[in-house]
Amino acid sequence: MRHCFHKLLTQLLVFSLFSTFFSSNLYALDDVLDTPSLTTQIAHKSLLLDVTTAGERLVAVGERGHIIYSDDQGSNWSQASVPVAVTLTAIHFPTDTQGWAVGHGGIILHSSDAGITWAKQFDGNLANQQVIEQAEERVAKLEGELESASEELQGEIEFQLEEAQFGLEDAQYDAETGPSKPLLDVWFANELKGFAVGAYGFFFQTEDGGKNWFNVSIRIDNQDRFHLNSISEIVGGSLFIVGEAGNVFRSNDTGNTWERVDSPYEGSFFGVSGTGNVNEVLVFGLRGNLYRSIDLGGNWTRINSSNEATLIAAAQGEDGIVAVVGNSGIVLVSGNAGESFQAVIRENRQAVTALHLLENGNFVLVGEQGIDISGPTGRNL
Repeated sequence: MRHCFHKLLTQLLVFSLFSTFFSSNLYALDDVLDTPSLTTQIAHKSLLLDVTTAGERLVAVGERGHIIYSDDQGSNWSQASVPVAVTLTAIHFPTDTQGWAVGHGGIILHSSDAGITWAKQFDGNLANQQVIEQAEERVAKLEGELESASEELQGEIEFQLEEAQFGLEDAQYDAETGPSKPLLDVWFANELKGFAVGAYGFFFQTEDGGKNWFNVSIRIDNQDRFHLNSISEIVGGSLFIVGEAGNVFRSNDTGNTWERVDSPYEGSFFGVSGTGNVNEVLVFGLRGNLYRSIDLGGNWTRINSSNEATLIAAAQGEDGIVAVVGNSGIVLVSGNAGESFQAVIRENRQAVTALHLLENGNFVLVGEQGIDISGPTGRNL
């Protein structure tokens, strides 16, 4: 499983330095969780993994705790004040000013000034402790049930108890190892309620704007702790989570309960997105696999992506515009809400990990070489 995760991240980020950073000594990870990100003039040219908007402002996150922002549609960038130096993987602003970023070491950061300054709310050490406490509670509960159980129920409870004890031992081992698991995506319904998902089934929720985060991994059917790579809201209100081994989960009540959706693919999905239309969803991942559903995952149609490059992220525009990006600089653009896509030929073939569609029709792309502004024809601007 741990070897599989290194492979997954390598495919996701296609950048050898990223994998090296992740597999470095764990004591170094503790250090960078307590070390502010250094100011540099080339943060906008280094590895960036996600980009979003805070009102009219563009905000992007990436390696070494870099968070940068632009108030002129990406022409110029400033670096934010960040209290950690770990790689940051995702960012989301539910309002113009309130935003959250997540990344390695289980870190969760919060900004209340549209991304200019950030504060730490949560990290992998706190996450590990929560998992241990919940595992201990489950073991104690099952031990109590076993004492008073009828003979016919004892076998089933003993089996559950054995699994629970194994889960506790696993959690204790993880805590001894350190804050080694990254969070990979974050989504907020508003400035109070939000979710963060990540490696080995990490799934956390807050109801108070991040003052408190709680492990809610028990809500989804993921006993094998497959990696949860992306979370997104679909027009109509449903939430989707996708991840390793083709896992797709859906919630119709803002994340309080989740159900497994029949998956069209057994390989890893790295992204999930709406199309702009009610109840329509796209999922995508390894080897150019791209699927579309118009009924919240009840049925899936495979969309020809015309390539086998891993697909990582998507963005929606107006009038049915949807774009999907990934390895080898691939940019797929749809003008009909994802029914079909055309590949944009770009001059820069470096991996693209996220994008934002500007009002003028241009793309703000982030990836291996930082910020890249491209026109709809793929020409760098």
